[in-house]
Amino acid sequence: MRYEEIDHTADVGIRAYGRTVDELFANAAEGMFSFIADLSRVKPVGEVEVRLEADDLPTLLLRWLSELLYVHETQRLLFSSFEVHVVGMSLEGRARGEAIEKKRHELKLAIKAVTRHGLTVDPDKGIAEVIFDI
Repeated sequence: MRYEEIDHTADVGIRAYGRTVDELFANAAEGMFSFIADLSRVKPVGEVEVRLEADDLPTLLLRWLSELLYVHETQRLLFSSFEVHVVGMSLEGRARGEAIEKKRHELKLAIKAVTRHGLTVDPDKGIAEVIFDI
């Protein structure tokens, strides 16, 4: 299992799993986009590159997911495939997907923001938890 939904009263959240920090971040991104659309219908034909830095891993995860959400909203793209490389507190990532096509892509939830509430990244346990404002 790469990720699962976690219960939250007003918002939605995920618990991502990974053997490495790179895998954790990629699976968290996939989990976030699974709330937005059926990823089996999103073809990884286009690519965006993301480069970020932060002071700690939770903030790096928050910035990574927030950047992908921003690109989704401003460029009307859906992503289904993610590649992440974290070195120290720097991230280089790629998200692959395509433009939203209303005939093929049924949008599920509109995520407003990635929150700091309950945000955890524990590479030793291979778990990250994120709550999204909807």
